[in-house]
Amino acid sequence: MNKHITTMLFVIGLSGILPAQQSAIYTNELVQYNQALELYNNKQFLAAQNLFDKVRDAVDDENIDANCSYYIANCAVWLNQKDADQLLENFVVQYPTSIKRNSAYLDAATYYFDNGKYAYARKWYEKVDERKLSRSEKERFNFNKGYAYFKIQRFNEAKKYFNRVQDSREYGAKAKYYLGFIAYEGDNYKEADKLFDEVKDLDEYNKNLSYFQSDMNFKSGNFEEAIKEGLTQLPKSKPSERSELNKIIGESYFNLGQYEKAIPYLKAYKGRKGKWNNTDYYYLGYAYYKQGDYQNAISEFNKIVSGRNATAQNAYYHLAESYLKTNQKQQALNAFKNASEMDFEAKIKEDALYNYAKLSYEIGNSYVSTPKVLLGYLDEYPDSEFKEEIKELLISSYITSKNYKEAMDLLEGSRSFADKEVYQKVAFYRGIELYNEGNYSEAITYFEKSLAKQVAPNFTARAIYWKAESDYLLNDFDGALIGFKQFEGSTGASTTNEHKQIEYNLGYTYFKLKQYPQAAKYFEAFSNKTDIDQTRKNDTYLRLGDSHFISSKYWPAMEAYNKAIKTNSADADYAHYQKAISYGFVNKNGQKIQDLEMFIKKYPRSTYRDDAMFALGDVYISENKIDRGIEAYDRLIRDVPRSSYVPKALLKQGLVFYNGDQGNRALSKFKRVVAEYPGTEEAVQAVNTARLIYVDLGRTDEYASWVKGLSFVDVSDADLDNTSFEAAEKQFVENNDNGAINGFEKYLREFPNGIHAMKSHFHLAQLYFKKGDKNTAIPHYEFVLQKERTEFTEQSLARLSQIHLENRSYEKAIPVLERLESDADYPQNIIFAQSNLMKSNYQLLNYQKTIEYADKVLANPKIQNDVKSDAKIFTARAAFQTNNIPRAKKAYIEVQKIATGELAAEALYYQAYFENEEGNYKESNTTIQKLAKDYSGYRLYGSKGLVLMAKNFYGLKDAYQATYILESVIKNFTDYPEVVDEAREELTKIKAEEAKTNSSIQTEQ
Repeated sequence: MNKHITTMLFVIGLSGILPAQQSAIYTNELVQYNQALELYNNKQFLAAQNLFDKVRDAVDDENIDANCSYYIANCAVWLNQKDADQLLENFVVQYPTSIKRNSAYLDAATYYFDNGKYAYARKWYEKVDERKLSRSEKERFNFNKGYAYFKIQRFNEAKKYFNRVQDSREYGAKAKYYLGFIAYEGDNYKEADKLFDEVKDLDEYNKNLSYFQSDMNFKSGNFEEAIKEGLTQLPKSKPSERSELNKIIGESYFNLGQYEKAIPYLKAYKGRKGKWNNTDYYYLGYAYYKQGDYQNAISEFNKIVSGRNATAQNAYYHLAESYLKTNQKQQALNAFKNASEMDFEAKIKEDALYNYAKLSYEIGNSYVSTPKVLLGYLDEYPDSEFKEEIKELLISSYITSKNYKEAMDLLEGSRSFADKEVYQKVAFYRGIELYNEGNYSEAITYFEKSLAKQVAPNFTARAIYWKAESDYLLNDFDGALIGFKQFEGSTGASTTNEHKQIEYNLGYTYFKLKQYPQAAKYFEAFSNKTDIDQTRKNDTYLRLGDSHFISSKYWPAMEAYNKAIKTNSADADYAHYQKAISYGFVNKNGQKIQDLEMFIKKYPRSTYRDDAMFALGDVYISENKIDRGIEAYDRLIRDVPRSSYVPKALLKQGLVFYNGDQGNRALSKFKRVVAEYPGTEEAVQAVNTARLIYVDLGRTDEYASWVKGLSFVDVSDADLDNTSFEAAEKQFVENNDNGAINGFEKYLREFPNGIHAMKSHFHLAQLYFKKGDKNTAIPHYEFVLQKERTEFTEQSLARLSQIHLENRSYEKAIPVLERLESDADYPQNIIFAQSNLMKSNYQLLNYQKTIEYADKVLANPKIQNDVKSDAKIFTARAAFQTNNIPRAKKAYIEVQKIATGELAAEALYYQAYFENEEGNYKESNTTIQKLAKDYSGYRLYGSKGLVLMAKNFYGLKDAYQATYILESVIKNFTDYPEVVDEAREELTKIKAEEAKTNSSIQTEQ
């Protein structure tokens, strides 16, 4: 019945029972009520709402009040007012018996449904009492409520209401279409096809049916039908459907193995919301792969980032094969590794691990050592058909991987592959590795392990040789001699490179054992060889000369020194000096003087310059050329004022004057020695000789007065002083270290400023250093260094700086090293000082100073390769830290030429780094592959190299390689947190970028 008519009847009926006195008032209000109702029916809801509100306020009647409240709430719904819900709720609560209660619910639901607000509509439909609805209202209610559930994808509830109107003339076709779609979404394609077939003649739905039927055929495995339906629909489809139809057609061709036909349709797919997923990339990549188009296959497969399912495993395996086909072995290694780490398809896992193991052997592996990978394959697949092949590679890999530490761990922990010859070789190479690191004691352990498995004669001989070398460097010269002699007589020695220099080593060993004639014999034999390097030959001439010199065979010594001088090598100055000294022992002082004078002119910067000056003064004095001798001493005192010979020269001058009856001149020299070098042996001797002069001059009171002012000597206690010191020194000479320490400590307690205080402090420092109680030695070395230069100064500087360096007290080490650099007589101490000043300044971030000292070290022609390598590496590091990239790059190139072990790994890493910075990504990766192949044992640079490799691959548009490598670094290198942090940061950036086009990529929130 029409709402308007119903209301009018209600009003007329009501007016018949109004009291007469109120009729005028109510008649007026009912007119307004009817006006409001007319406005409502004409959809003028705001005006109607206002008028209903006036009527409700004016009339005191519950029925009219209820009707007005209903219409006011209904208007609020149509006007979309904020409080519409509340007004309806209030109406229902306030008028629970109103006949408009159900209509209120239905009208609100209908309004929201018509406006597409299906969640709101569903809420109000839930309140409707279906029993009170007419048949037509029920059909509309069921369809609308089903559709509201359908729109929020609650298909089970939607299906219940659609089923109720399947036979409805008005709603049946629509309901069947949506029921068909629900069946389609639920993969019930038979039911969906039946329902769609019933509504195929309806134009408004027919345009979507070909797409659904094509998709259903595809999902049911009817690929030919799917292609047929899809191709029919494609020309007339909407853009959004066209993309999906291309996907259906392409994947149908794919499943039929018609890859060439599949490719254009797969490429035409636009993705969901503009994004593909990993499976989409797999289909296109595999289609290219099957066509032999490996480059395009790679470009699709490598977009599959962080996949962890059977499709991804399959994709990574075929990606690896595509890389192999295009000779990209490092990329193939990573992809095979990834596929081998997944358990979805067992055959793929096994074959991927096999290829990963083989490639690890071929090109190296930065993740784990090659032997470990090969052993892992054999452990995983002990009955593999490739067992023997992998076993051979495993044995060979122990040597080729150069990661000897881990190789030894694997060999000693494996029962299955304990090949004796491999063990012998790996143990030997591990020993060499430790030897090169300066760990001689540990190196001997491995040489002995190698010698326990004597299979290959040449490796047996080499192990004997290098064990002897290690003994030599540990000052076990007796052990070294036994080893070198054993090597000389071993069967495999003649085939080794070491055999070429055995005479040289034996010469040095005999020299250290002070068996100089034997040393000379071997040095002579070595010097006559023609196939030795010139540097070693020059050194041999010097040691041959020294052996003859010490054996008092001066003419043969001079002959050897002459050969050294002719080479004009870095040590020619030493040879020249020794030759000059030798002339003195054969009574050729004239020639000695001539050669010493020549030496001083020819080698003005030689460390032996002060030695030559002092010797020249001595020879002049011995030849009674007193003035020339005094002049030579003066030149020494003037030109080399910090030389340890200065107090000796002053003392000599004093003695010459004393012997020449020039007492006052002698006293002047002695007093200078005492004043400038108190506590030294020269000062003590100066005091004693001065006493004789004062006695001769009859000036004993003056002597007593002078001596009383000296802190280091007390005449009255001199005998006690000497006695106490001699007791301690006796223990020292007899190598009773504890007794000597007690004796010297006692002496210093009794005579803190005694005659022998300097010497006692030095000996105590040396004894504590020898015991390993180095911190206790520090104040004793410092006492020596507080005084003027003595014979103990240089060694005290070297030892004290060494202690500070070992304690990493670089601020304390630097001033000591600086003094050692300026005061040292021995060239090796100068090199020690400069190289450690370089390192200490680097530790304190003084990069410019680091470079300055590195330059000093490199300018010295006498440095060994390991020191040279250090200087170049610190130059490179400091230059890099100061952003002097051209110099850093040049320095690292130089390092590569001579470095071994970790320094070589560092240099290679930075070569790759610079190549990356210049955009040479392929070259950078080639360098990193070399790093992995040759230096896999140095995991820090291996991990840093992998991060760099990931950056290179991303620069080459290979997101898969980049992300997989970074994920592997994060997983495998937790012992290097800084590297892992960098990898994680880089991975986050790459994933964020790739997620823009790949919906399978999960980025961190």
